[in-house]
Amino acid sequence: TLASYQLAIEMGADFIEPDLVVTKDGELVARHEPNITATTDVSTRPEFADRKKTRKVDGVDETGWFVTDFTLAELKTIYAKQANPVRDASYNKQLQIPTFREILELAKTESARTGRTIGVYPETKHPTYHVDAGLPIEPRLLKILAEYGYTKKDSPVIIQSFEVGNLKALRKLTDVRLVQLIDGDGVDAKGNVTLAAPFDKPYDFAVAKDPRNFPDLMTPKGLAEVKTYADGIGPWKRYIVSGAFVLDKNGKPRDLDGDGKMTDADRVLITPTEVIKNAHAAGLFVHAFTFRNEKDQLISNYRGDPKAEYRQFYELGVDGLFSDFSDTAVAARAGK
Repeated sequence: TLASYQLAIEMGADFIEPDLVVTKDGELVARHEPNITATTDVSTRPEFADRKKTRKVDGVDETGWFVTDFTLAELKTIYAKQANPVRDASYNKQLQIPTFREILELAKTESARTGRTIGVYPETKHPTYHVDAGLPIEPRLLKILAEYGYTKKDSPVIIQSFEVGNLKALRKLTDVRLVQLIDGDGVDAKGNVTLAAPFDKPYDFAVAKDPRNFPDLMTPKGLAEVKTYADGIGPWKRYIVSGAFVLDKNGKPRDLDGDGKMTDADRVLITPTEVIKNAHAAGLFVHAFTFRNEKDQLISNYRGDPKAEYRQFYELGVDGLFSDFSDTAVAARAGK
């Protein structure tokens, strides 16, 4: 929401990061997924009951309400809600879904007010889904960016995608910085990233029957290819720093914090990988995602202190990172 981006700017964020999806009438708006069931109050709105559908997103059937079935005017009557059950829900049904244009205006206004350049870091969300819906994201995105003069490598904008084909196409159409996102499904007991569809590979690879997966993009050969169309990579942070469970004498993971659940807080750090080093060697910057303050998101070595996690990544040489808590990230960067 615009309020969340405003708060992030006040907390010191260098960029604000909207995930972009497209409305039925072709407008770019910010939602985490085309399926807005979890992030809005749409399921409680009787006037939209008949819009509930089952659609395929990255090869997986999803049932709910989809942005591509609503006009912008209709979406503006729907309100955002907190999708994370452990976070503050007091702003539910108060804030609207923002358009990309509104987000760009906010960044422009706040840059003038603060004297800082506030960048915008849009993600093209599920590009293949939108192409199949007849509502491709990229031409709409480039058109709006051009209106703001964001067409150059030093423009305060970075475009990111988990797919590859749309980034390669964008490289031929714009000089703005592009980032190849790198996803994974989960982490096994030893701390290795696990792969399972649809989080195992760029979805356009799956469609094209390309056997490569996300880790293949981070080999020296893969990084060399990424460098031909992108300026950086955005890996899930577990590809850089991960943790393993401690096993008891029966070979079962130990619940280190005693909360009855096995989370990152029950893992211990293992040796960091060379992803950052290898990416830098290929001439790519590294922006890792996503950093959070909740204790169960923090490996036990950090002792519940999110700043300890940030400090480790900064010391390893990460060039930037995505955070849900901008103030914590900024404080850790400043050594506070």
